[in-house]
Amino acid sequence: MSQIHPFKPIFDKNSKILILGSFPSVVSRKFGFYYANPQNRFWRVLAGILNAPLPKSMDEKTNFLLAHRIAIYDAAISCEIKGSSDAKMTAVSPANLEPIFKIANITQVYANGSKAYEICKKYLEDEILKATKNAVIKLPSTSPANAKFSIDKLASEWSVIAEALR
Repeated sequence: MSQIHPFKPIFDKNSKILILGSFPSVVSRKFGFYYANPQNRFWRVLAGILNAPLPKSMDEKTNFLLAHRIAIYDAAISCEIKGSSDAKMTAVSPANLEPIFKIANITQVYANGSKAYEICKKYLEDEILKATKNAVIKLPSTSPANAKFSIDKLASEWSVIAEALR
């Protein structure tokens, strides 16, 4: 079934890095916010690597991102998808990142998982390189489907974000 991305990117003029997921999961679409599935480790990993309290509400999560100069969005603005599996994404239309790059001084883009990275490489690479002068960096997915990565291993890999924000 064709899906249109249901939320706006989170960023402001102070955002320094951009994290792109692939497309919101069924749970995230239901709750109307990024990484809303409690099994997804996104918020726990970011809070851990930034030595910050775990944000709970949508407002806390938004404020957390902006306070740490992190922008988030997804690489696909629409796609055909059954359930939440990235492997089942087809007919992908890439997101328009220009409004983010126009307002924020993004210096690095990170892809949350293989599918986000694949979409970035296929559709968004030129736009990302032009805006940041850096290639997108692939990070292991925080999705519960990526069971081979423990929370500690994810934190180790994702620590490049904390370094980039220093």
